[in-house]
Amino acid sequence: MLPEEKLKQAAKKVVGLKQTAKAVEKRTAAMVFVAQDADERVVRSIIEECAATGIPCHRTLGMDELGKLAGIQVGAAAVAILADESR
Repeated sequence: MLPEEKLKQAAKKVVGLKQTAKAVEKRTAAMVFVAQDADERVVRSIIEECAATGIPCHRTLGMDELGKLAGIQVGAAAVAILADESR
């Protein structure tokens, strides 16, 4: 299954920079998505933390597309699938 499909089907996820950063910091994120058109300065810490902890981080899709996949009507710079949903 493609990572984007997992995101679309995941029941437990967090949307937005702050919530995604918290999930990565607390190690509750199983997979992270960062919008390719998000400002690098804004998402760099999430990407670096994912790399340091081994959490898969996908730099894919635009903010609008990522927001739609996450089930919201606006763009999202970052989204995380929570640990028990990644399988």
